[in-house]
Amino acid sequence: MMNRRGFLAAAIPLVSGLRMAEGAFQNPFDELSKLVEERMRELGIPGAAFGVIKNGEIQMRGFGVTSVDDPKPVTPETVFELASLSKTVTATAVMRLVEQGKLDLDAPVRRYLPAFRVQDEEVSARVTLRSLVTHSPGWEANYTVEDLGRESLGRWVGTMGRMIQLAPPARIWSYNNPAFGLLGHLIELTERMDIRDAFRELVFKPVGLDRASAHITEIITWPLTVGHRPGQKGAAEVVRPYSMGSSIPAGGVHMSLNSLIKYTAFHLGEHDGANPAALGRKNREAMLVAQLRKEPTGEQMGLGWHLRTLNGVLTAAHGGTAGAGHRCHLQIVPSRRLGFAILTNHTEGWRLLQAVERATLKAYEGLALEPNQPICGYRGHTETLDHVTALAAQPNTAEYAGRYRRGPGNPIEVRAGDEGPRVGDGGAAQPILFYGPDLAFGAAGPNKGVNHEFIRDNGIVRWMRVAGQIARKESDAVIIG
Repeated sequence: MMNRRGFLAAAIPLVSGLRMAEGAFQNPFDELSKLVEERMRELGIPGAAFGVIKNGEIQMRGFGVTSVDDPKPVTPETVFELASLSKTVTATAVMRLVEQGKLDLDAPVRRYLPAFRVQDEEVSARVTLRSLVTHSPGWEANYTVEDLGRESLGRWVGTMGRMIQLAPPARIWSYNNPAFGLLGHLIELTERMDIRDAFRELVFKPVGLDRASAHITEIITWPLTVGHRPGQKGAAEVVRPYSMGSSIPAGGVHMSLNSLIKYTAFHLGEHDGANPAALGRKNREAMLVAQLRKEPTGEQMGLGWHLRTLNGVLTAAHGGTAGAGHRCHLQIVPSRRLGFAILTNHTEGWRLLQAVERATLKAYEGLALEPNQPICGYRGHTETLDHVTALAAQPNTAEYAGRYRRGPGNPIEVRAGDEGPRVGDGGAAQPILFYGPDLAFGAAGPNKGVNHEFIRDNGIVRWMRVAGQIARKESDAVIIG
């Protein structure tokens, strides 16, 4: 059996300037690897991969197996679906086209797609690319793309006229897959190629990513993990059918850990790619500049990156939640030259991601959430607010009560009563508790620990955001429950 150092050294050659770690640097990684293994056993996760880059030195390790039905060892070369982490690839491709002068973030979408429309005509005419890449176009988040190959995104964009507007563009952050689907189509129109090929030419090849693709015909030729979920008696079972869908710009990229760490190092500024056509350092840094605040929290949105400050230090992250079962997370701390990635192949992997993310930040840089620090709690995968404590004196919740619309389906109801507010969408309402001004978390039930944020306009509650997506208040009626 290959020893640890030999296992790590077996990875394909790194980009010039990066090196495998040796010596004392390994200690935090070894302890964190033990945490990965512990959480895998606890949660029944078949496979995972974990990698860290610190001061240009890299460590990576695979854990467990690719599939419970056909168990093969996970290595740094095993490919995982990145799900919504793919949005950073879309943003990187957009910024490359901005750098080339082919796209302008502050131009209206109609400059590049004159026929574009959503339900609100004023929004159709003025929404910009900057609103798309910052999750702030303001329309509903419903997104289902029929797999029609190269015509998928173009056909889907033609159906956007039905999309309901929930807020003015550039006003509120609300996690929005359709915005990135539209960006993907704009990339296709600009480059005159399918989004899968555009990603290869604009990002994968220039950065030097050997195992990165959105072409299923390439992906299946590499060692590949499949997603899992809890089956009978809790044992992991394979999610079937394996489907990466056609929503490539919102969630269809696949990478190995080795390639993902190279990509992490690229955005961290540790190398400039394998090709002069890679996105320049100045524009990579621009992606980490705050564009809008995720009110009422203190978090912000960059260009494709979710920004959080820990103990005064800026961090940038994105995660992914795949329908086929994969859960992943990537984070960079530019001022500390730290980056790390965690990949899992199970629906409960988000719990491992949260634990390992926080432990990694603490172990390498002493960074942690402060008690009751206001966070959004959604950066591409679920994040429960287990660092907060309910206020001793809960606010008068009558002003929050009412019906909130997030799309054509059932509205969300906030019910005010003697025992505090409860939130539901047609099923059993669940209690929430406030931990700060307009900031609450699920106190019990399936949404326990999930963030619930209320957003005001001129001092009046107008929107609620649950797990990253807004709903517009359309009724002030208080429902006693």
